[in-house]
Amino acid sequence: MPLFVYPFIMSVKKLRRFYFVTLPKILIIFGFLALVMAYGPIIKDEIWFALKEAKSQVFVLEDPQAQKDSVFARFLTSDPISIDPVNKDFSVVIERIGVNAPVVADVSVTDEAVYIEALKSGVAHALTSEYPSKDPGNVYLFAHASINFWQLGKYATVFNLLRKLDNGDKIHVFFDQKDYVYRVVNKEYLKGWNTYPLTRPVIEPTLTLQTCDPPGTTINRLVVTATLIEVLPKVP
Repeated sequence: MPLFVYPFIMSVKKLRRFYFVTLPKILIIFGFLALVMAYGPIIKDEIWFALKEAKSQVFVLEDPQAQKDSVFARFLTSDPISIDPVNKDFSVVIERIGVNAPVVADVSVTDEAVYIEALKSGVAHALTSEYPSKDPGNVYLFAHASINFWQLGKYATVFNLLRKLDNGDKIHVFFDQKDYVYRVVNKEYLKGWNTYPLTRPVIEPTLTLQTCDPPGTTINRLVVTATLIEVLPKVP
């Protein structure tokens, strides 16, 4: 074989090695990293919740004797963790699943651009629903349970663990400096187009929480219903 042919053969071998050995490895690595980025928050939340339940760790509202909420406190200690509401003008705290988020009031549920933008700033309060009060009415709050946090922002995963709530769990909605305490009475899964939880008539002060299920999809809606059990007054 002429000597001048060898460089050509070597180049072909290198190309074949790149396309059939190196490139597949690169694609596998990038695919793995993409999966970690997409499902990392869900995996983290699931691991944290499992550890929390195993350790019997509890969250308490504004307890100076408890650990301050942090990643370290959640994963590496079993001490009680104090949750300080992000604000008391309008926010929601769910101790069982570690939720502490502001509520954006009067958000349209029919204008996608409007509610997508609102959900980047917290949990959304449906425009057609009531505000927290002692009077009969439905306070309807909805938020993401998503995987694309890089697109939807800080609160893209805020309701990822909503499905972990059970009847009897408490939910705090802070509004106008008062703490409206609700108790979960029902959890159900509905098709995405079902608007009944928003429009249903109620005969008592009711809180409805809604998110997508499974997280990252719009296949179903997870709807949690809670009823008011007490209102704690404004702090002087």
